Amino acid sequence: MFNITPMVRNLLIINVVVYLLQLSGVIGVRDFALHYFASDYFKPVQLLSHMFMHDTRSWGHIFSNMFSLFIFGPMLERFWGAQRFLIFYLITGLGASILYTGVRAYELNKLEEETVYYIENPSPLAFANYMDEHVDEGFRRDLAVAYKKNVNDPRYIEATIDQVKEVYVAIYNSPLVGASGAVFGILMAFGLLFPNLELFLLFLPIPIKAKYFVLFYGAYELYAGFNRVPGDNVAHFAHLGGMLFAYILVRMWQRNDYSNY
Repeated sequence: MFNITPMVRNLLIINVVVYLLQLSGVIGVRDFALHYFASDYFKPVQLLSHMFMHDTRSWGHIFSNMFSLFIFGPMLERFWGAQRFLIFYLITGLGASILYTGVRAYELNKLEEETVYYIENPSPLAFANYMDEHVDEGFRRDLAVAYKKNVNDPRYIEATIDQVKEVYVAIYNSPLVGASGAVFGILMAFGLLFPNLELFLLFLPIPIKAKYFVLFYGAYELYAGFNRVPGDNVAHFAHLGGMLFAYILVRMWQRNDYSNY
């Protein structure tokens, strides 16, 4: 299992090198992370480049993705061959960003409505609710307290409106990075092609079949995606997008290429 295959090795190297370039400042989030298509920062190249970038605030992001690629990728590459494995990796990563962008369009439209509503109907309670829903920490609670004490003071009203606008712009321009979509696609393919292979997980000291492992992960991502809390920076729908496109791709290849599994 730990005999690394050529394409998996190349992908690991590319991801690690890009991560080091991010840390050194050579590659920036503004240019290569995936921004919302209507953002001023969006560039078509980001649809590909974001898959090889990771959050530099914590090494855990790249470690978890590369560890999963290292563990599950080689068996799929041996099964498909290097070229088909790379095609699968890129398509599932792109599919993840497509589903994520679709969900994000809905979320940003809702956020815009809430922002416009607050600007037209400011109040201390509405300000607190807006911030509690969209900001996990760090917003000016002192401003909220002062506004509550001076509810009719135009200076505080204007200050809260400016704060709400800042939050809206920050969320609108927040980018997506990571290989997670492709990695979750790999997990889905692994569960489909080797469903009864037993896995021993670090956090679960008993064997679990691959199909149940994938089912658990998919159910968790679905739950987390619909029950997001402020501060949750995980793109759950990107993970689900990678799994969805992986399912479609594997079933399509099975139907067209193979008669016995």
